Amino acid sequence: MTDSDSEQPPPGAALQAVIEAIDYPDSEASYQAGILNHELATPGGSLGVLEDLSVWAAAVQAQCPPKDFARARTILFAGDHGIAEAGVSSLPAGFAATELTRLLAGGGLVNVLADLAGATVRLADLSVDADTDPVIGEFKVRRSSGRIDREDALSTEDAWRAVHAGMALAVAEIDAGADLLVVGDLGRGNTTVAAAVISVLTDTEPTKVIGRGAGLDDAAWILKCAAIRDARRRAVAHRYDVVQLLATIGGADLAAMTGFLLQSAARRTPVVLDGVFTAAAALLAQSATPRIVRWLRAGQQSAEPAHAIALDRLGLNPITQFGVAGGQAAGALLAVPVLRASVRALAGSANV
Repeated sequence: MTDSDSEQPPPGAALQAVIEAIDYPDSEASYQAGILNHELATPGGSLGVLEDLSVWAAAVQAQCPPKDFARARTILFAGDHGIAEAGVSSLPAGFAATELTRLLAGGGLVNVLADLAGATVRLADLSVDADTDPVIGEFKVRRSSGRIDREDALSTEDAWRAVHAGMALAVAEIDAGADLLVVGDLGRGNTTVAAAVISVLTDTEPTKVIGRGAGLDDAAWILKCAAIRDARRRAVAHRYDVVQLLATIGGADLAAMTGFLLQSAARRTPVVLDGVFTAAAALLAQSATPRIVRWLRAGQQSAEPAHAIALDRLGLNPITQFGVAGGQAAGALLAVPVLRASVRALAGSANV
């Protein structure tokens, strides 16, 4: 070991600093927004979820009335998971790489919905099992991840690299002016990985967290149950060590998303979650510090049983329940116009 190596801070130092920097949103702005809603809404409570969202928006912006979000940014974390080879996914090999090419060309649902929501899109390849366009590979950690029912998803070193990559991605977006972040995922085997992590963190049996993913039949559902059971056995000893749990049954995309959520909260920037994979990342972040949940909103609740379990543990109510199951931040983006409506309703009424 050289002198320069011995002077390097431990890999967890930056993450610990971020965790310690996370505070609660502004309680005074939240209180004032609650009073304002009570004065403006006739009868009280008539605006339903819009009141709750406007109070949250005021708190995370530390101002009342809140203002419309000026730069909403969607980040799609892409990665493939080795567990897909266990027959738990109906998506074909190469799906993520093919889909990223289509999204880069401006196609795909995420681009349509982001435009509708007044948001822009950034694609981030963390661990797609292919060589993708360099424009989306700045934070790539590796190609795919290990098959978590038999082996670790990542080395500990790669898990730390991915967490730091997510933190750096958040810094880059917030420094560029993002004031609302929307997160989604893209890849094969994602729901299985998410269900395994949620099973461990909530101490829930595999059969209770498993859904049909991308249209699984009964045989594939049984395989998925067995895969999560075996992954859970391997990981349960690490349930209180976020990074080691990510290395054991997570993946580079999930690790990066976890780091991203923590860094965003440290920078006082709100995040809208999408499906079960993003909820798993939020649970991991919550295990590092409960304060992070105040900076998050659940854009939707998908049909995956693990998603409902995770949201209940997080204490988050979904903004919408449209049954959107395609991932790629679609459900979260559908919730952004509702969030914008809540802000405009309160701010507009206050200015009358």
